[in-house]
Amino acid sequence: MTVRGFRPEFWPTVFLIPALALMLGLGIWQLERLAWKTDLIDRIERGLAAPPVPLPARIDDPGFDYRRVTVTGRLDALHAFPLLARVHDGAAGIQVVTPLLRDDGGPAVMINRGWVPLGPDGKPAAYDPPPEGTVTVEGVARRPLPQGWMQPDNSPATNEWFWTDLPTMAAAAGLDEVAPIVVEQSAGPEASAGRARPPIGGQTQINLPNDHLQYAITWFGFAVILIAIYLLHHLRRGRTARKGPDA
Repeated sequence: MTVRGFRPEFWPTVFLIPALALMLGLGIWQLERLAWKTDLIDRIERGLAAPPVPLPARIDDPGFDYRRVTVTGRLDALHAFPLLARVHDGAAGIQVVTPLLRDDGGPAVMINRGWVPLGPDGKPAAYDPPPEGTVTVEGVARRPLPQGWMQPDNSPATNEWFWTDLPTMAAAAGLDEVAPIVVEQSAGPEASAGRARPPIGGQTQINLPNDHLQYAITWFGFAVILIAIYLLHHLRRGRTARKGPDA
C-alpha cells in the first residue's frame, strides 16, 4: 500500500487546530502585555526621575501615579492611620498615614509619612509626631491598590488598617473629600546619613516584573513542538504505509 502526499488524519488534526490557535493566541497576548508593561515601566521611571511638581488641586488624570510632587498644608495630628504588616530592610513594622489639609482649599491629601518599627512587645515603637503649622511635603503620588485577595479586612472601629481605603479613612477623620491618591513622603537627608527617626520616609516600592517576553517565547515554543509532533506522527505513519503490512 502506498500513500501519496501528506494526508492529515482526522483526530490529530481536530486536536491540533484549536490547541495551536490557543498557544499562538497566548503568545501574541503576552507580546501585547510586554509592550504595555514596558511603556508602564518607562512612564514610572520618567515620573520618578523628574523634579517634583505641585500637586494639582484636582486630579482628573487617571494616569496620575508615580509622580514626584509637593503639597502644602497642615498635617492633622489628631488622626493617624497605621498600615499594618509593613516590612522595611527585613524588619516588621507599620506605615503611618496622616491627613494633610491643603492651603489651596483642595481636597485633603493622605500622606504616608513612612515606616515605624515594632518594639519588643510587638507594638509600634514611639515615633515623631507630625510637625505643627504649615509644611510642604515632598513625595511620590500613588494611586492606592485595592484590597488584595489575601489581605484581611480593615477595622476602622479599632483603627487597624491592612490596605489603604481612602473613602473610609476620610470618613474616620471627618473629611468631606479626599484626593484619590496617597503621597508617600520622601526620605529626608537624615535617612541617607543613617540618623533618621521614625517614621522613616521613602517607602515607595516598585515591583513590576516584566517576564512577558519569556512567556511569549514559551507559548510559541509549545506551538512549534506541537507542530513537530504532528508532522512526525504523520511521517511515521507514511513510512509504515509505504512498507506495507507485511514489511
